[in-house]
Parts: sequence; structure tokens; C-alpha cells
Amino acid sequence: MAAACSSASIVEYFGGEDGYRCGYCKNETGNLSYGMWAHSMTVQDYQDLIDRGWRRSGKYVYKPIMNQTCCPQYTIRCQALHFQTSKSHKKVLKKMLKFISKGDVSKAGGGEEPMDAHIEDVVACDFAYKSESHVAQSELNPLSQWITQSMDHTEKVENEDEDPGETKEEVNAPEVDSSSPQISAAEGTAVPGGPSHSAKVGHAPPKPGKGADLSKPPCRKAKDIRKERKLQKLLQNQMCKAEGSQLQAGDQLSLLQNSKSKANQPKTIEDFIFASLPEDAQHKLEVRVVRSSPPSSQFKATFQESYQVYKRYQMVVHKDPPDKPTINQFTRFLCDSPLEAENAPDGPECGYGSFHQQYWLDGKIIAVGVIDVLPYCVSSVYLYYDPDYAFLSLGVYSALREIAFTRQLHEKAPELCFYYMGFYIHSCPKMRYKGQYRPSDLLCPETYIWTPIEQCLPLLERSKYCRFNQDVKAVDEGGVQELGRVRVLHKRTVMPYSVYKRRRKGPSDEASVQQYASLVGQACSERMLLFRS
Repeated sequence: MAAACSSASIVEYFGGEDGYRCGYCKNETGNLSYGMWAHSMTVQDYQDLIDRGWRRSGKYVYKPIMNQTCCPQYTIRCQALHFQTSKSHKKVLKKMLKFISKGDVSKAGGGEEPMDAHIEDVVACDFAYKSESHVAQSELNPLSQWITQSMDHTEKVENEDEDPGETKEEVNAPEVDSSSPQISAAEGTAVPGGPSHSAKVGHAPPKPGKGADLSKPPCRKAKDIRKERKLQKLLQNQMCKAEGSQLQAGDQLSLLQNSKSKANQPKTIEDFIFASLPEDAQHKLEVRVVRSSPPSSQFKATFQESYQVYKRYQMVVHKDPPDKPTINQFTRFLCDSPLEAENAPDGPECGYGSFHQQYWLDGKIIAVGVIDVLPYCVSSVYLYYDPDYAFLSLGVYSALREIAFTRQLHEKAPELCFYYMGFYIHSCPKMRYKGQYRPSDLLCPETYIWTPIEQCLPLLERSKYCRFNQDVKAVDEGGVQELGRVRVLHKRTVMPYSVYKRRRKGPSDEASVQQYASLVGQACSERMLLFRS
């Protein structure tokens, strides 16, 4: 878990937004969600929020109204440590390896992978800024600095219920220090593991009669089984001849277990991406992780090149007009992040927060993944790439690299072991590909318990909205218990809602605060600061 953070999350809650156009079924007003603007957010708070069905687009954080929206979006996570590559995944990895080694890849196969796998993020980009905050930065920027230094003093206000005579602690904020220390990996260091993208994770949905049955475990090749049997028989025949003396039964078993050829074990992602290349390899592929918020020097140095890749991607893949993918849109959607950069002794070397993972081929950027590194997971946000390299199935390839990256970070941060792929939309067939990254779980929209996807699929076949937790008595364990303990930021002063409620002038806002607290949960409602004007 991330080290205790000295700053606090500051959010403005907007409530249930009006219906927006759905990118899946094209319903003009069917996309319904709750939303809030995050001026700042700790990685632990965001981790807890995505474990309750929230997701960010830039600084806008939204949660689909699952039982009302036209296409329910279920949070999906892959168990990265237990991930097994499928036949189609290996095909993509081999294709990249062949391209790097020999420069020989048929471009005809590029169309097999979906190019529009980030629909939900594109939709999010469309509505995210309609509810943008209009609070003056002077009310918020200094506050986060003040919280870092003086959070303990807010106890004076929070204890006002017991002693109404307590004085409030006003904010006296120093200037914001723009020279935040950067993580070492953010300065262009090549990262062995991975990039990012959220919806850009899968391959095309199988045609009728083809493709894997997601309700069944992956099958083993008959060829692999035959090889293993042959190896076992060979070892059994040879074990008794070792050093001219007969081995004991226990020694035979030990030798058999330790002598299995690695070549006959299922290949991991790492076996492919770290494979030795010939000296005369035709291409060089490098993955670099750069901190995007606050921007590292390497991020700033490559900003324009990265933006040009994004612009081409939007124009070719999403058919945007030349004037639409502006630098401002790019910055707000894919560079701005509310997440505070954090480092912990037991955390990953790159630290926690928001990053861009850049794919460099022969000295130029061909793809960029946007990810958040959180206490328990790598959360994929978006992927964009140079359309000229679509034949490399960069959506699938980047997802596999992200899983490998998660596993790499786990070595230093043991609790970080999941790969979050955004939302799984079963009612939209072209979005079901995420379920092919196994093993994976879906989040129950009512009790926020993770459920293996194999158990969810039969339910989703019967109804697009489902409660996955089959225990009818189970409830949301993290739900709000005490509304008065919700933390509020009012006139640059931190106080519990019970105090703010007594001082508030005008109509009651209790219904809105109750809704907010029930959606973010008790823990987050007591840590995050809910801005009240």
C-alpha cells in the first residue's frame, strides 16, 4: 500500500449528469453517469474509487449509473501474476518479434485487431469537460499546499461538535513549488515491462462458431501434451543409469520434476518480449516510461512528437477533422491528471501516479500508452498510435506489455498485482474482447465484490445489468455509515459535514452530500475534501 500521503484529495461533486450520446449503441441520451471534478487526488483515494466503479478522464471522474445507463460498464481487472498468453496473444507477440528481427511482417493481417477499442474513453472525452470546475484556482491551489503542512490543525474544526467555541484554522498557503522531484524512471529510462491503454486491450470478437469459449479454461495443445509425455518417458528410462548407479524412487521423482525442459512449459509474455535478438536485427524497439503529471523533463521534451502521433491517430482511426484534435484537448484529456505523485520505500521505483509509456521504434515514437500506477494495480487509461503501424496490432501488444509491466512492478511492490483494463461492456459485442485476458474479474455493481468473469457471463447473457454477488444478504460493506463525518472544504477551511450543515445558509444540500458519500464510500468520504461554495 502507498505510504501515508500528506496531501488530500479535493473534489467537486456534480451529481447525476444528463444523458449523453452512447458510443456503443448510439443512443443519443442513454449514457448516464455520476460525475465529479478532481482538483487533486491521492493514489490511494483513486484506487478505492475505481474499486467502487469510478474511472477518470483527465481530471473528470465518473461512475456509470449502472441500473439506468443503456450499456452498463463493469470495471474489469486481470490477475496479472497468473496471466497465461492465449494462442492469439502469442501470434501478436511473435509478429512483433519477427518484425523487429527481420523487418518482415505481412501488413494484411493488421485488420484482424479492433482499431476502435477505446470507445469508452473517446465518449468520456466528449462529456468530461461539460462539467468542468469553475472554482477560482486561488481557492484551491494554495489549499493543497497548506494541507501538506497543517492537516493536523483541522482537528480544531472537526471537534467543533464537542466544543462549539473552538476556533477555525484558516489557510495561509505558501507558493506552489514547481520544482517537484522527478522519479528516476521518468527521465527516459527504458522500462522492460510496458505501456498502456485502457480499452485498447484486445482483439476482434470471434466470429460465430470461432474463437475461445470464455466460460471454459484455455485448452492445451495436443502437441504440447505429446512432447511432455515423450520427455517423461525418456527421463524415466535414463534416470536409473545416472552415474552408473540406481536412483531411489524419491530421487527419480525429483529428477523428473527438475528436468522438464522449459521449452515444453507455456511461454510467458516475458519469454517473447525479452527474447534475444540477432545482431543484425532490422529494428530497435524501446519502451520508456515518463511521468506526465507533474510533467518530467523527458515528457516535456517529447510532448510535440507525442501530440502529433495522437493527432494522426484521431484523424485516421476515429475520423476526426484536422482541426479537432487540438493541443488543448490532448492536454486536458491525456496529460492532465488529478493524481498526486507519490513515492514510498516499499513502492515501485517509478513511484505512483500518472505516466505516459512511449514506444520508440528506431528513434521515433510510434505509440503512447497512458497509465496510472496505483497501490494495487496498473490502471490503463488510453492508447494512441501511429496508424502506419496498425499492422503490428499495437492494441493487443501494448496490453500484453502492460501486464508484463505490472508483474515487473510487483517485484518491488508486492501488493501491486492487478492490471485494470477499464470497463467491460457485454451488451456491446465488440467490447467483449477484454474478457479474453485471463484470469479476470468483474466488479459487482451493488456490493463491490470482485467475481470471476466465468461466473458473470451466464448472468450477462440473461440481463445486461446484473448483481454478480449471489449472496442476497450481502451489502456494500464500504457504504456510508455516518454522513456527519464526511469532510468538507468550505471557505478554505476543512470541517466535518455536521459542522458545515449547521452553518450553511440557504436550501439544504444533504441529499446531494448523501448521494456523494454513498457512491465514494465511507472511507473516501472521510479522507477526501468535498468542496462547498
